[in-house]
Amino acid sequence: MGTATLIRTDEEIQRDVIAELKWDAQVQPNEIGVCVKDGVVILSGWVDSFLKKWAAAEAAHRVPGVKAVANDTEVRLPSDRTNADIAAAAIRAPEWDAGIPSSDKIEVTVSKGWVTLKGEVEWQYQKEDAERVVRRLSGVKGVSNLIVVKPRTTASELKKKIEEALVRNALIDANRITVEVQGTKAILKGTVRSWAEKEEAERVAWLAHGITSVKNRITLEI
Repeated sequence: MGTATLIRTDEEIQRDVIAELKWDAQVQPNEIGVCVKDGVVILSGWVDSFLKKWAAAEAAHRVPGVKAVANDTEVRLPSDRTNADIAAAAIRAPEWDAGIPSSDKIEVTVSKGWVTLKGEVEWQYQKEDAERVVRRLSGVKGVSNLIVVKPRTTASELKKKIEEALVRNALIDANRITVEVQGTKAILKGTVRSWAEKEEAERVAWLAHGITSVKNRITLEI
């Protein structure tokens, strides 16, 4: 017999999102306003780095009952850092991470504090790591990650690897999720108990070598 799903009110979700923001050391909760309507969380206010804006949205997504997050927080820099300074730091940053290919495979463009990444990598995690190290840089207002993942694995192999990885993950009920692979695109279907479990399933699919896109059609059991 399955466990009945608890329906949460907007007030309960708002309370828990604020508590989660206080719990996350990367975010100052007094910087960010939280409103909730029909399970959709709206974040407002301003922060002094893109990393804080990103972390606030991640914190909200971790709360049970959250259907989506509209992140309207603004990034306002405490000092005037030039585009040239940011570009120089963004080019060097991937070199500090052993998992990211050499910088000659990644092209960096900066305009008004917004960084655009282009190039090719073999793994999705390399694409994500390149963005991760750049968004932590001082002066970055946002990141457009246009890096392309080049596939080298068949669709059937990808499907099997994703299914096996879902089974191994203790945070996911793999029996409730189905995987389809069309070329290099993974399609996830099924139902899960929380947004965090849905995101974890997508994260696992992205880790498969050769996957270039993931369509997450998993629904929340609300």
